[in-house]
Amino acid sequence: MNSEIVESFAQMVREKGIDRDVLGGILEEIFGLLIKKKYGDEAKFDVVVNMDRGDIEIFLEREIVDVVKDPNTQISIDEVNEKGNEDELEIGEDFVEKIELASLGRRLIALAKQSLNQKIRELEKEIIYNEYNELLGEIVVGDIYQIRKNDILVNHNKNELILPRSEQIPFEKYKKGETIRAIVKEVRKGNSGPVIIISRSDNMFLRRLFEIEIPEIYDGIIDIKSIAREPGERAKIAVESQDPRIDAVGACVGMKGVRIHAIVRELNNENIDVVNYSDDPIIFIQKALAPAKLKKIELDEDEKKAIVTAGSDQVSLIVGRNGVNIRLAMKLTGYEIEILREEKSFEEYEEDIELFDLKEELGNEIYELLINNGYDTALDVLTAGSEKLKEIEGLDDKKIEEIIDLIKSQFEEED
Repeated sequence: MNSEIVESFAQMVREKGIDRDVLGGILEEIFGLLIKKKYGDEAKFDVVVNMDRGDIEIFLEREIVDVVKDPNTQISIDEVNEKGNEDELEIGEDFVEKIELASLGRRLIALAKQSLNQKIRELEKEIIYNEYNELLGEIVVGDIYQIRKNDILVNHNKNELILPRSEQIPFEKYKKGETIRAIVKEVRKGNSGPVIIISRSDNMFLRRLFEIEIPEIYDGIIDIKSIAREPGERAKIAVESQDPRIDAVGACVGMKGVRIHAIVRELNNENIDVVNYSDDPIIFIQKALAPAKLKKIELDEDEKKAIVTAGSDQVSLIVGRNGVNIRLAMKLTGYEIEILREEKSFEEYEEDIELFDLKEELGNEIYELLINNGYDTALDVLTAGSEKLKEIEGLDDKKIEEIIDLIKSQFEEED
């Protein structure tokens, strides 16, 4: 019976990868509890587990007495002599006896197996928890086996990983059975076992992809200084080369963009801007807002604020679609960025526009009013300004503002 019990759990060791010494310790603990159940808490005993032989030995130590008052801790001299007192022990000495497992009874043996199974499950959970805790921030590759409303379940080495909706790339399509890559973002202990959260939207996932696709980053020749990302839409990543012979941005993009394209495909066609990092915040902000052309940057380093002055034609480039470009630039640089629009001075316009050419846009009534008051060209109107135009009967503030905006837009279109 001893060998059967040990072998049944030795098989678990082989299947679950549990350390043999650890299992031996668990067996000693469990059978120690069984001895206390049978012989009481005051019992003196020793449990010896030999995993190599597949054997468990239990030795019970009792005091030799003339008259037994507590059979759990005492044994009579007569009983000792009946068992064969080869060492010629006497009253007052200790008698050590080997206890057969069968003597514990079937109920206690069944309890031992149940307790051991429970301990093994707890140990297995601990092993899985420690394994994934060491993988925090690293990429794992698994297979999607269930798609639910708010999360996706992924099988990785027979362990369940959870990809919540909040950690998915927006609008990315997932199919059952397909292989998926993600980073281990969080590992916590749950009632039924470790809860392992993975992510494809975390900045660390983008960092790890760059390390995989760009050897110079993996080798430490190029450093990733900061990352800003709106998953599924756009990302900015600042890099710096430790070798002056190597262009950091060029190395990341690769020949004909082959390196960056591999990462873009993995991220569901997320646009990625790679920029050179600079210790000078003004230069760094300029690069972060590229390709927009900036005229001036004023910094408040204490408040981490930057006021960026740019031409009106550059504002849309700075802001980007739905404001994504400026948001990412702020995350990347760590500065709150405010834009000051600088209107183009009239002297900067190379060519004037005849008001006749804007007749259709202005409307016949407004065109006639302007012409009759001596305004023949677009620059005539802009130079006069709103105060002068107010002198024209029939034009109110709102209409004047519309005229000026319309004419300015014509110049911007020509630019």
